[in-house]
Amino acid sequence: MSNITRRGFTLGLVAAAPALAACSNAVGSDGGARLDARANATRNFMFQNYPGTRDLADKANGMLIMPVVTQGGFFVGGGYGRGVLQIDEVSVDYYSATSGSIGLQFGAQQYAHVLFFMTSEALERFRRGSGWVAGADIQYAFNDEGGNLRADTTTSTAPVVAVIFGQAGLLVGASIEGMKYSRIIP
Repeated sequence: MSNITRRGFTLGLVAAAPALAACSNAVGSDGGARLDARANATRNFMFQNYPGTRDLADKANGMLIMPVVTQGGFFVGGGYGRGVLQIDEVSVDYYSATSGSIGLQFGAQQYAHVLFFMTSEALERFRRGSGWVAGADIQYAFNDEGGNLRADTTTSTAPVVAVIFGQAGLLVGASIEGMKYSRIIP
């Protein structure tokens, strides 16, 4: 049986404090403000570099902005990112995005993506679900060499349009199919 002294207990708490503080996700932390700032910078970058997205945003009921998603893999892969759901450019919820994959893959990459919810039904399904998985109901809009979007985003009838941009790294391809989005408290 070990005797824990007051001094030993106090030293243990002092030693563990930095690790515990690093894990803090307490109410009143600035996590939401940091995510908002990153999302706003990502949205502004997208509008500036891909002007067609501004029209898309004007028609959308909401946008999920994922400033940075990191993916990596060596036969087994995964990805993670955090973002903000904005309605009329106001942050209303925060989400994480996770994915996993198995197959011939090697490397890592980062990218940003924005989901445009084009119908109120699609936005409500996303917000009310305990977790939403990106699937076949998403239309992708890719940028071409001229900086324009290579999908008819102005007349899109898809319930959700995804724009992926800012890819950096050595993993081929960027896709959000199979990515699960879950509400978080930053």
